[in-house]
Amino acid sequence: MKAFYTNNNGFKEIPKWNSNCWINVEVPTAAEKKYLLEELQIPEAFYNDIEDVDERPRIEIEDGWTLIIMRVPIKSDDVKLPFQTVPMGLIFREDICVTISFYKTEIIADFVLYSQRKNIEIRDNHDLVLRLLLSSSVWYLKYLKQINQKIKLAEDNLEKSIKNEELQALLQIEKCLVFFITSLKGNDVLFHRIKNLKAQKANYDLDLLEDVEIELSQAQDTANIYSNILTGMMDAYASVISNNMNNIMKQMTSISIILMIPTLIASLYGMNVPNGLEESKYGIWILLFVSVVLSAFGVFLFKRRRWF
Repeated sequence: MKAFYTNNNGFKEIPKWNSNCWINVEVPTAAEKKYLLEELQIPEAFYNDIEDVDERPRIEIEDGWTLIIMRVPIKSDDVKLPFQTVPMGLIFREDICVTISFYKTEIIADFVLYSQRKNIEIRDNHDLVLRLLLSSSVWYLKYLKQINQKIKLAEDNLEKSIKNEELQALLQIEKCLVFFITSLKGNDVLFHRIKNLKAQKANYDLDLLEDVEIELSQAQDTANIYSNILTGMMDAYASVISNNMNNIMKQMTSISIILMIPTLIASLYGMNVPNGLEESKYGIWILLFVSVVLSAFGVFLFKRRRWF
């Protein structure tokens, strides 16, 4: 999907390209790819780099074109990975500015609406990059709140019953947090590289730089906190599962020992040798009484030592 925006106290969508407008392309079709490569003549290598789902955040300049790749969060339909991060690229030169994403995101639509509500004026392409970094950091925080809710739900389920399904849910959330932490670190490195560009230092809005730095730092800290909480929780439940298994094995062993007492007595009495009770009509009752007494003593002893 291709859209053209012009900035005048907030972004307004326009029907066709004008000089210095912003072109946003999401999930580009073959026709849109042809438009980007042939009409706008953006470098094909830049286009291919953005298409790579594992591309890391970076900045590159080639033949007058500037490529900036950041990683943005998305909500996925994959049950095993409900949240993940994908690359979004900004390519610009003189009066051409294009953002490309091969995945549908909520960031761009929200960013356009926010710019309209706040009447935000974008001064240049680097200003747009910083504001998109700010917007992506806000969306990281939004998704992290949803991840925290999933952690609480999984924790409640685990308190009722420790099953593989709940532990698998925690593993999936942990994987999402790993992606978030890695991507946020890359975005932070990218931000500092953009911040330190000598040619742009004098043009930056210092308040905007501060906002981006704060939101990025907050998103990183939040993701690290949730990851540490989740790691501690999984370690605790692993210990609980191990302890429960030990208790079960201890109880099974105790029951086996108790049942072994009458079995041992019956085995000795049943041996084909004289034992003094073979002629007694009370022999079976004597053996039953001894078995019950010794078994009861074993139960008492185990309970006293809390082995049951």
